[in-house]
Amino acid sequence: MQHVIERWRVLPANLRGIICVVLGMIVFTAQDVLIKLMSTTYPLHEIIVVRSSIAVVITFFVAWTTIGLAALRTHRFRWHIFRALLLVTMNLTYFAALASLPIAEAAGVFFVAPLLITLLSVPVLRERLGPRRLSAVLLGLGGMLLILKPGAQVFQLVALLPLFSALCYACMQIATRHIGRTETAIAMAMYAQLAFLTVSIGFGLVAGDGRFAGSEHASIEFLLRAWSWPDASAWLLMSLCGLSVAFGAMLLSEAYRIAAAATISPFEYVALPVSVFWGFIVFGDLPDHWSFLGIALIGASGLYVFFREQALASKRQ
Repeated sequence: MQHVIERWRVLPANLRGIICVVLGMIVFTAQDVLIKLMSTTYPLHEIIVVRSSIAVVITFFVAWTTIGLAALRTHRFRWHIFRALLLVTMNLTYFAALASLPIAEAAGVFFVAPLLITLLSVPVLRERLGPRRLSAVLLGLGGMLLILKPGAQVFQLVALLPLFSALCYACMQIATRHIGRTETAIAMAMYAQLAFLTVSIGFGLVAGDGRFAGSEHASIEFLLRAWSWPDASAWLLMSLCGLSVAFGAMLLSEAYRIAAAATISPFEYVALPVSVFWGFIVFGDLPDHWSFLGIALIGASGLYVFFREQALASKRQ
């Protein structure tokens, strides 16, 4: 084990970051499948309580056996709380959307958020948006419309949840980069899972008896359904969720801690084709040709805007 760790550490930081991001996105898209499988039977917060309990144990064990429990200590507890709450909000909104939307389409809408951030940077940050990036943003937004198909049943407020989730994700990554100079990836993962546990247990105490259940909307019912004792298959799925979130969170936290965000961010788009793959293999949800085109436009537009911004930044230096 020590030999593997030593070989890993000699790799260039950006390469390690890229590997961590790709593996992390594969793990998290697999978790999406597990969550969606349980969304018609168990409430989201019950799933998260089991998932995060397992993740806390795994994270504690990994810290203990690799870099020591001292890595969990922090002097920036407020920043950890801020980052963890962003992560909790991101997960809750995205998972609620999965109860109503196909995985590939939810992921497609999620990844349009960087384009919206670029568009909003003009009035908010007073940045200049050239015709090339503006065209790419508009093309990506057109891709989102191809996925949502205005006028169809899927075009409803629930489709905005992945967008809000992505905005929380962007803020969370900024916080990760800020505190990553002094905090370990394992510490960030641990405090995030403790936040998940706290919020979900609190939600269970308020709504776990099902007093607010009965909604016909899949996403709302996923949040408010009464808690029930899981069967054997559900315990397995929830346990796999715990494994995935523990290692996925550590992978992404480590990636943004050790590598330049400008280098590794584009590799998050690997989640788009992987989401299509999982959706087809598990649920038989193969997007139609318009949704495929929309997903491709969003991915291509996002990558173009990213690399264009990097090129402009290099010219300014």
